[in-house]
Amino acid sequence: MLEVHDLQVAYGQAPALWGVSFTLRARELLCVVGPNGAGKTTLINALAGVLRSRGGRIVLEGRDITALPPHRFCEAGLVIVPEGRRLFGSMSVLENLEIGSLLAAAKAKRSESIEQVLALFPALKPKLAQAAGELSGGQQQMVAIGRALMARPRILLLDEPSLGLSPLIVQEMFAAIRRVNEEAGTAVLLVEQNVATALRVAHRAYVLEEGRMVAEGTPDELMSRDEIRRAYLGV
Repeated sequence: MLEVHDLQVAYGQAPALWGVSFTLRARELLCVVGPNGAGKTTLINALAGVLRSRGGRIVLEGRDITALPPHRFCEAGLVIVPEGRRLFGSMSVLENLEIGSLLAAAKAKRSESIEQVLALFPALKPKLAQAAGELSGGQQQMVAIGRALMARPRILLLDEPSLGLSPLIVQEMFAAIRRVNEEAGTAVLLVEQNVATALRVAHRAYVLEEGRMVAEGTPDELMSRDEIRRAYLGV
């Protein structure tokens, strides 16, 4: 579904990604894990069109979208839930959700999408009129994911969704992400520092380190490799 070939991204003269290549299959939940500074956020921002690549190709179902203007990536079906959520804090939860459905195709199904988001995150239903900035961190992450789903994405890009959340809320969040993948059939690319939790929900995984892909496989395959367990799981 999504093919990334030899992707290279730099900040000025400082390279951040070096020849990154991987595939995301239809209806797959794929995670990219790695330590802080590995390039995970850079990767997901490049895939969302937020950062321009210096080299390589991003191909969606046979169409090279590498050179698309940034605002066309969402139209193509790649929608990001950014690190830190980035909600409009003074606007209501409902207004934040509606912002996600501004494209014509998504706007036509706005009511249906709202119902789907509230079914996924019922805790948001009594909060629709409340300012998003007044919510707990976990509820804000629900709004951020819901806003992305309002665009009716073909691929949902998630950047560190567990960041700053309690362990219990993290488990609930990852269960919701799995439901989006399984029930809606939405392909999910998850970048995450919480390796153990990410591997529990993923179909396949890649390990990113210092801007390069250094390992790939199923969660069981990666967990069976001593060097991966030592480096990323502390065991």
